[in-house]
Amino acid sequence: MRTKKQNLFSGLLSYPLLGLIYTLSVLPLPILYLLSDGIYLLLYRTFSYRVNVTRSNLQRALPEKTVAELRMIERRFYHHLCDVIVETIKSFTISPQQLSKRMKLLNPEVLQSMYATGHKMIAVTGHYGNWEWAAITLPLQSAYAPQGVYLAIKDPVMNKAMIGSRSRFGIDLLEAGKIFQELESRKDILSITGFIADQSPSRPEKGLWLDFLNQDTVVATGTEKYASMYEMAVAFGKIRKVKRGYYTLEYELVTANAALNAPGDVSKQHTAILERIIREEPEYWLWSHKRWKHKRPTDFQTPQPHERQ
Repeated sequence: MRTKKQNLFSGLLSYPLLGLIYTLSVLPLPILYLLSDGIYLLLYRTFSYRVNVTRSNLQRALPEKTVAELRMIERRFYHHLCDVIVETIKSFTISPQQLSKRMKLLNPEVLQSMYATGHKMIAVTGHYGNWEWAAITLPLQSAYAPQGVYLAIKDPVMNKAMIGSRSRFGIDLLEAGKIFQELESRKDILSITGFIADQSPSRPEKGLWLDFLNQDTVVATGTEKYASMYEMAVAFGKIRKVKRGYYTLEYELVTANAALNAPGDVSKQHTAILERIIREEPEYWLWSHKRWKHKRPTDFQTPQPHERQ
């Protein structure tokens, strides 16, 4: 629990930072990409931000690559990460028309067909491409009532600012720590809910252990659990980077009704899709994340994802 003194101190730091973010956000993207190049020099070349984590992840995930190939992927990843930083800043003021051109949905008929049959949906993706832009364009993609799951930022000032930026186009944000209550209160709404499912789960004992990128990996099963509980369709959002500042989004239907799938099947399928697109263009995944910090216990028994936990 944060004290009033802590909140006051964070506000003294956060308000000037927010002022800078809004000032930068009104700049054209070509200028922001010059800033991205500068951030790259600082983040990667000067301070080596999580380079050891990134390098270790790449070596273990892609052992078939040569050292030179891995270093090239590493450099491209940091360039892309810095682009995502300035693109997230741009999200504070970008227009829906401009963003729709820069995050182009290739197959809206997948959402349209599910909506026409009255199926609620979960759109699941990973920290790949520009996941922020993919999430905030959800209200622009279909007639569904859009929802997105988010992790609250500890700083209340920055948390409020990020909620405002992410919800500018009409998405309702559901706090991850209260996700069951949030979904239950909206169970009668024909909605599409965005999940990002590739982070390391906070409760690995509730996860599903799979082979992912050549490693024993615990996968969060929230997507499958809630999709099964509310008989939702599940589609994976495949994000591709066409060129700097331009992406495509294509949905691959995993299931029309998760409740009809065997336990673990939905989690296995959407994890396999993510691995496939990472292998095709690995530089656009978030390699600096400490994804493999959990080790499988020798006596581990995977829980049933369909059961409420």
